[in-house]
Amino acid sequence: MASYEVMYILAPNLEEEAYAALSRKFSDLITESGGRVEKVDTWGKRRLAYEIKKFREGFYTVIYFSATAACVKELDRVMKITEPVLRHLIVRHEEKDNANAEGKVAAEHA
Repeated sequence: MASYEVMYILAPNLEEEAYAALSRKFSDLITESGGRVEKVDTWGKRRLAYEIKKFREGFYTVIYFSATAACVKELDRVMKITEPVLRHLIVRHEEKDNANAEGKVAAEHA
């Protein structure tokens, strides 16, 4: 399984219970699809850089998780059809070998 992170912004007009329920829904979807949630980072309500669906603010949340490609595809599909989700982005973390990368940089400078 690869490591991913998803950041999503929810509409600011949600009640706290609805916000918590949606966050649980996305975390549960990952675990039910065979993935593993590593960390949920709630940023809270923040101002948007530009207006989205007539909203100037949104609830930001980041979930760090490990999952298969099928799980990520399903999460993306569900987020696209969930009305309160203003925007979302799923990013895959690349595993880098730091020792190998440092060796290449040193060789280039020599």
